[in-house]
Amino acid sequence: MGTLFKNGTVITASDMVKADVLVEGEVVSLIGRDIPAASHTVVDCTGKYLMPGGIDVHTHLDLPFGGTDSNDDFESGHIAAAFGGTTGHIDFVIQPKGGSLADGLKIWRKKAEIACVDYGFHLAITDLRQDVLEEIPSLIPEGVTSLKLFMAYKNVFMVDDTTLF
Repeated sequence: MGTLFKNGTVITASDMVKADVLVEGEVVSLIGRDIPAASHTVVDCTGKYLMPGGIDVHTHLDLPFGGTDSNDDFESGHIAAAFGGTTGHIDFVIQPKGGSLADGLKIWRKKAEIACVDYGFHLAITDLRQDVLEEIPSLIPEGVTSLKLFMAYKNVFMVDDTTLF
């Protein structure tokens, strides 16, 4: 049993079409016209738009910076995002000074236990050492697909020119 959104205007990257959308679990399983209601929960979307949720690729939830923390955590930030139509985001993970990249990822995964929208992580390297460089390939199976080195925020996140070059 799924949820069937009937008679909506489906928005894609290139078109607007009148259609039904069937969602089973967390997956859009079918888009088409006149999908049978069967045992699905039906939502009448006449006069409404059906579109994919937005993805915010640059967030700072529960981020410590300069002795403060960002206002939103994974609960309040996600609730606000969902109300605005954003259903996924990529948050910055900060490597702790002297720690490993895995240490930072563990901290952010703990923070994200209260998440209510989909998320991924972008990892900021703040203490680049040989052991950290060797750790990078192990992050890929953990879902980390992007890394950042700061060239700003001296004495906070910045890595020096010698480290960069």
